[in-house]
Amino acid sequence: MNVLEASGLGKRYGRTWALRECTLEIPAGRVAALVGPNGAGKSTLLNLVVGLSAPSAGDITVLGGRRAGSAAALDGIAFVAQDTPLYKNLSVADMIYISRSLNRRFDQPYAKARLEELGIPPRRKAGKLSGGQQAQLALTLALARRPRLLVLDEPVAMLDPVARHDFMATVLSAATADGVSVLLSSHVLTELERVANYLILLFRGQVRLAGQVQDLLATHGQASLENLAMTYLRETQTSEVTR
Repeated sequence: MNVLEASGLGKRYGRTWALRECTLEIPAGRVAALVGPNGAGKSTLLNLVVGLSAPSAGDITVLGGRRAGSAAALDGIAFVAQDTPLYKNLSVADMIYISRSLNRRFDQPYAKARLEELGIPPRRKAGKLSGGQQAQLALTLALARRPRLLVLDEPVAMLDPVARHDFMATVLSAATADGVSVLLSSHVLTELERVANYLILLFRGQVRLAGQVQDLLATHGQASLENLAMTYLRETQTSEVTR
């Protein structure tokens, strides 16, 4: 089963195509890294996956053929946006209560136990938590929904190295222990190196490279995901400039 299938997918804002002619398949059980420079179309693709926007062209389905944005699809997807949106004036306990009330499936004992393990006080307001704690709270609330697909948009961009490491460790644990498929975008390629086994490289709104990380490394003669992404992007930019 594929957790994501896109065919000729495009998204246009006015006369500008943020994403175009995107054809992609991501098998279930993967931790897929979505990489590319600013403006490549990463957030646009993720918004289409979780149904926050509708395609201007083409088709996209998730979780084995469910239409992206449909009730059946959303029931199996959890999304953590780039700014880890939380109600800053509500306590951690209140955030758990709201999440439990708004979701058909929510593992409250898991959420409470995990936050206690992380030392995050239930009575503290979300806005008073550190950046790392806010990110972990958002991730915990997402995982407590017991999703089949976890979508993360630049989840560690504002975190220090220790907090980044801890966040990614949680993501990897969910993928390996609970069988959650993961699609995440990030500019921090060194952190992706530890968790990702599938790579999608976007450039100027198009998929330029996609596949199993180990296969791509072998094919392109690179030793790391970071080297592969940077080398391929430089070669692509040079090729387009010299056309």
